[in-house]
Amino acid sequence: MPSISIKNHPLIKTLLGLRGNTRACVFTEPMWGLSMNLCLPYASVFMLSMGMTDTQVGIVASIYMFSQMLFAFISGMIVDKMGRRLSTAVFDFLAWSLPCLIWASSQGFWFFAAAALFNGMMKVTTVSWDCLLVEDAPPDKITQIYTWVIICGNLSALFAPIASIMVSRLTMVPAVRILYINAFVVMTAKLIILYKFSTETAIGLVRREAAKSWTLRTIIANYAQSIKNIRSSRGTSFAILISVLVEIVGMISVTFWQIIASRKVGVPDTLLPIFPMVKSVLSIVFLFGIIGRMKQTKLKMPLYGGFLCAMTGCLLLIFAPANSALGFAALFLSLAFEALGNATLNTLRESLVAIHVRPEDRSGVMAILQTLVMLVSVPFGYIGGMLSDISKPLPFVLSMGLLTFGLLATTFVYRDA
Repeated sequence: MPSISIKNHPLIKTLLGLRGNTRACVFTEPMWGLSMNLCLPYASVFMLSMGMTDTQVGIVASIYMFSQMLFAFISGMIVDKMGRRLSTAVFDFLAWSLPCLIWASSQGFWFFAAAALFNGMMKVTTVSWDCLLVEDAPPDKITQIYTWVIICGNLSALFAPIASIMVSRLTMVPAVRILYINAFVVMTAKLIILYKFSTETAIGLVRREAAKSWTLRTIIANYAQSIKNIRSSRGTSFAILISVLVEIVGMISVTFWQIIASRKVGVPDTLLPIFPMVKSVLSIVFLFGIIGRMKQTKLKMPLYGGFLCAMTGCLLLIFAPANSALGFAALFLSLAFEALGNATLNTLRESLVAIHVRPEDRSGVMAILQTLVMLVSVPFGYIGGMLSDISKPLPFVLSMGLLTFGLLATTFVYRDA
């Protein structure tokens, strides 16, 4: 019977077995689809509509990366001092709800720059929410739990037509302003619901109690120990490298995909959400059909597949012809490869960290990890903007180079496998 087959799917069994904080985190994650993910397909084009240049869009992306780097560095201390649950609620508001109000009232570059500074605080919740998600979760279910997180994020595909209809009827700027106001309401509701139905983790309680007596020397010593732990673990070091590469490639895609689709291939603004919608649907299909069945102990071939698919997606995007049916077909095919590649790599980047980092070291190691990711990533927003000003496909040529490096690194790390 089909129902029996679906019920016995590894991902379905994991979902039905979720408890406590993990269930609260996963079950509230689809609210992204009713909030921020309605705005993201238009973010860069919205900035261009406000009179900004490609380079200014890239500068905003770099400001965002710089802010993330600063807050990533202090995130471990904040999360241990405030606790996983409280820091998630406070910094979700500062990093998402508040910037939505700024974006909704933006008048030009400086508004977007200010919003980017606040938005960078999300690195605190990257650490706190991740700890809340997995610290009390079964260790052998980590990869499947992250798969569900990514599936929930991709459920935004169901709501993408809302944004398209609004833009077609109201035009770009007023429609996106309304979408940002809606995002403020839904994101604020999300953080309140998560706070109500979660509790502090067992490790979080221990770390919060220990943090009461911390001095500056203690904090520095903790960071030094985290760096030592990273250097002594090849698995953790590799996980950081993969996170850096995936972060940069993801930032380039989010920032410049809309620009190349709109300004080079000729996709009308009203149709821009359709492509991410297709990408999200394909991601969910791939997550259920392929990625959800990956074995947590055998990650070499999935990494290879993820990098190769993402590279193929970039290649198709680079050579997509302008203003033709073939160009639209190339975009859709590019999204198919990008969906499979990104779904795989994003699942594995989170899983590799969770697998290789000891629970008691998680907040400190993740703070260092996020800091390194941002430190390396900061220049690439500006670099991508300059490349896009020269030629719209060039940012994706850069992505191909980064993905190739990830493929080579995977070969080196798993050379004995």
